[in-house]
Formats: sequence, C-alpha cells, structure tokens
Amino acid sequence: MRRRQFIKFLTAGSSLITSSTVPYFAYPAERFHRVFEADIIIYGGTSAAITAAVQAKKMGKSVIIVSPGQHLGGMTSGGLGYTDTGNKTVIGGLSREFYHRLYLYYAQPEAWTWQKKEEYGNKGQGTPAVDGENRTMWIFEPHAAERVFEDFVAENKIDVFRNEWLERIQGLKMKGGKILSFTTLNGNQFRGKIFIDATYEGDLMAASGVGYAVGREASFMYQEKWAGVVKNVFHHGHYFKSKIDPYRIQGDPSSGLLPRISAMNPGVNGEADRRIQAYCYRMCLSNHPDNRIPFPKPDGYDPHQYELLVRVFKSGWRELFDKFDPIPNRKTDTNNHGPFSTDNIGMNYAYPEGSYLVRRQIAEEHKNYQQGLMYFLATDSRIPRDVQDEFNTWGLAKDEFTDNHHWPHQLYVREARRMTGEMIMTEHEILGMKPVVDSVGMGSYTLDSHNVQRYVDNDGFVQNEGDFGVHVSEPYRISYRSLVPKEKECTNLLVPVCLSSSHVAYGSIRMEPVFMILGESAATAAAMAIEHKSGVQKVNYHELRKLLEEQGQQLG
Repeated sequence: MRRRQFIKFLTAGSSLITSSTVPYFAYPAERFHRVFEADIIIYGGTSAAITAAVQAKKMGKSVIIVSPGQHLGGMTSGGLGYTDTGNKTVIGGLSREFYHRLYLYYAQPEAWTWQKKEEYGNKGQGTPAVDGENRTMWIFEPHAAERVFEDFVAENKIDVFRNEWLERIQGLKMKGGKILSFTTLNGNQFRGKIFIDATYEGDLMAASGVGYAVGREASFMYQEKWAGVVKNVFHHGHYFKSKIDPYRIQGDPSSGLLPRISAMNPGVNGEADRRIQAYCYRMCLSNHPDNRIPFPKPDGYDPHQYELLVRVFKSGWRELFDKFDPIPNRKTDTNNHGPFSTDNIGMNYAYPEGSYLVRRQIAEEHKNYQQGLMYFLATDSRIPRDVQDEFNTWGLAKDEFTDNHHWPHQLYVREARRMTGEMIMTEHEILGMKPVVDSVGMGSYTLDSHNVQRYVDNDGFVQNEGDFGVHVSEPYRISYRSLVPKEKECTNLLVPVCLSSSHVAYGSIRMEPVFMILGESAATAAAMAIEHKSGVQKVNYHELRKLLEEQGQQLG
C-alpha cells in the first residue's frame, strides 16, 4: 500500500483514531517533501499544546502545532468535563482564561439545549476573582471545551497540522544535542529553534534520546511511602470490599481464573515494576430521551468477560452510579468507580513504548471492553432489575463526538512515559517536605493513582492493587527544571506533560488545568531561550518568573 493510501486508510472514519493510536509502519514509499519552519514547534494536540501555542504567539514568536489527532484539547475536550482541580486559586494564566471562557459560554441562553440553566444551577462555577469579573466554569460538555480551544487557535492565527504522526524511528534529526527537525508519516518536515513535546506519550522526547521512566519506581529510589506495589492500600472505592471467588467454577482453582484476573505474582509492597495505572474512556452520557442513543453491542461481544461483575452485584455492591458526574444539559462525565468498572485494569502495559499499531490494538480493546460493559449492564438478565432499569435511562449523548459514533476520540492515557530531567518531582515536593525554588506553576490535587493490576490474594480471593489517594494539604510548586531534559541530552526541548516526575508525584501533577499551566510556562521559557540564544536549561529563572507573574500565573 502506498504511503498516501496508507495514511488515508488510517484516518478515514475509524472510531479508534485518538491522539495516540494510529499504527506505525516505516514504508520507503514516496514522501511529500514539504518543509515547514517556525520558532517553536509543538508536537501534540492536548490542552497543554494549545496554551503553549497561544503564549508563543503572545510573545511574538512563530509557532506550529503538529497534532497527531484531528481534535484539539486532549482529555479536556475528550470527555473529562468534570474537572479535577484541587485548590482553584492556584490556577492562573491561560488555564484560568480557558475556564473563564467556558463561564461566558454557559452564560448564553443558547448553550442550554436540553436543560434550563436554572435547573442545573451554579454547579461548577468558581467564585468571583478579586476584580469581580474573571468568573469560571469548571464543569462543561466536551463540545464546549473543543470550541474554546478552536477559538484560541483561530483568534491567535495559529497554524495547526492535524493527523500528523511523528515518524518515531528515523524521523528526528539532531545535531550537537539539539533537535533540528522531525518528519511525520505524511512526509512533512517541521523545523524549529525550540521544540515542545505536549503529548501524553512523550514520543518526541523519547525519539530525541532523552532519558525517561515507565512504570513504578521502588520505594527506596526516592524514599517515597507510596511508591512501587501498594497491596492492601484502599483509599477509594475501587477495591473488592467482599470476599469474591476468582475462579470460573467457584471454589475450584483447577477450573481457571475468570477473565480479567491476572495469574501473575503481584509482587511485594514497595517493589518497582513496569506496570501502568489503568486507562479508560470518559464517556459522555445523556438521560434526555431526545438526546440519548442506546448502548451499542460491540463486535465480538462476550458476556463472559463480565462474569466478575455479576459476583460483585451478588455481594450487595450498589455504587454503579456514583461517578455519573453531572455536567450541563442532562449529561455526564462518567468515570471509573468500583472494583469492576470502566478502567480496563492490566490491559495497557505495552502502551507507553508500543508502536502505533500496538497502541491502536490496545485502544480498540479498551473501546470494545467498555462498550461491552455498557451493553452487558443494559441487557444481561443477571444485573439486578432496579440497577438495570435506572441504567437504561442513560445512553450515549447524540450531540457529542458526532464524527466518532458518539464515542470519545481520546483514550484516557493517565500515565505513560515520564522524563528523567534536570530535577525529578517526587512526593516530597508534592507534600511540602522539600522546597521548590524555581516554580513555574502550582498543583494541589490529591496524590492519585488508579489500579494497576487485579490478582488473587493469599486467601484465594480477587483483589485490585495500585490505587491510592493521599490528601495534599497545601498547594505545591512545580519546578522549571522538571520541564527540561538533562543538558547533556538535549538543549532545545521542553516537556510540560510527560514531565520529570516519579509515578507517585505524577498522580497529582497529571491534571488537565496543570498541563495548561505548564504548557504556557514552557512556551514562555522557549521564547526567552530564543531571544537569548541559549539552551532551555540556561533560561534565567528570575526573568522567567517575572514574565509568568505578569501573565497571571500563580507561582507560590
């Protein structure tokens, strides 16, 4: 298959196309040989990519966004409308402007199609800022978020190249520790002075030879209490509260395990591994009869995959609707909740390092699992009648993700690669035990990891492992040095999403408002490095801080 035909095949109407799941094949076919140049090249279409591009323009620099996906905004426009914020006062700059624009959007009567504004009330609205004007809305519909991102792009005349996938094997050109350019699968080449990797996967970072980590560090590595394997740590409701038999024939280990239970040894507490916290899709559901689509039966549907859920219900569990978080217009941001839910535990370990083909297969398996789970809940006779009746008042929202069969276009990649840069953020900085002297933004959310594995415990019952939630008492500072690689590895790359962090610390940092904050700060530093003709590691922090404060960033 020729390259042009191959790219068309990849992007033509596939419900699996996300910002990270198109297969990679290195064909020696013809290239387009088009070259595009800008001061700053941003790889990724996430929320961080957009704020970085806007800030680059504000500082008078030319900028190009090279987005693997068609849609902009990543998870913020991909279903995560019930924003994880923590302390909202530390969210400033363009990140806060984004949420202010959503407030203005929902102040318009025409925004309320399926529900009266008065019925929804003031949920999700922040209190007035000091000037009484900068009101915010933290809960929103996917299409509303995407509209704001597209407005940012249009107003600032930002060049965006969509469906452009980094050629990860031979696509990067470097010289003297600097990225010169990268080429995409379409054959387009992008040249710049400074590059920003704003993807969830860190592909540009990895291709440049910068060091990174995947999985969980051992507890001794950074002296972290919550590092590594964390069996019998139950901070959320995502564990088996009752003793549930894991075997196909209850009481008979020789019958084999039920689907989606690992036979592997889970390891000992504090031990390192390369396992990854679970992914899912953040579905947007509707209970309005005119905007509700019944849950489809996916290809290859196998009800046996959900046998464990039947046993969970038989144990008396009734928390199914606890994370049907309400967003405007009688819709939800539906997230994982409970011991067996939308998180596809243990099925993503190959994702961070996987080829585009492997990632596409993983995304497809996640979609089929989650759609099958919804169909199972809606139709299987073993689901408690009261639960099923209420569940069937919901369906996919007809007016969301309209080009993707109403299914989110972005898999929730909660964690993939993490750079090992000039400074590594750990739980000690997050919990205020170690100072950060070069803040470029603040976070405040709980240290949070979803489950990593499902296994059989020593008593012969099924249990989940990896989930923790540790309260962060005060907002914390995020170091500029955590956004830059080691100087000996690369001097013109910034990484605001897959930043330098331990698994534990990333559990708090990985929130979408923080990514927007760090994207803006990365672009500010990039512009300074260009003006001073220096590497990103040599940016004068005191000058950077002054600029960030002028932009309304909260630095602590």
